[in-house]
Amino acid sequence: MSDDYCVILTAAGSQEEAGRLAELLVSRRLAACVQIASISSVYRWKGEVTKEPEFLLLIKTAAHLYSAVEAVILENHSYEVPEIIQLPVMQGLDRYLSWIGENTG
Repeated sequence: MSDDYCVILTAAGSQEEAGRLAELLVSRRLAACVQIASISSVYRWKGEVTKEPEFLLLIKTAAHLYSAVEAVILENHSYEVPEIIQLPVMQGLDRYLSWIGENTG
């Protein structure tokens, strides 16, 4: 079922860190695929409005692996409070979702 899968979002401050996180997650079979996109973020942190370049990771995985993905991100991320958000997959191409299942866990 499609609700067995999710996309987890996190952002890193450098392309190197984003690549390292992606490789850890895929090599440990916690993600079937991690896409990395260069973005610009505007946010409030410690009372200041900040604008910084970041690298957004779109982590495609099985929903039951969320806790393990979160643990790897927290253990290996440079941010004091990294973004870690799980988005459910409500629908998707069956063959693609099956591929995620085959490549995680």
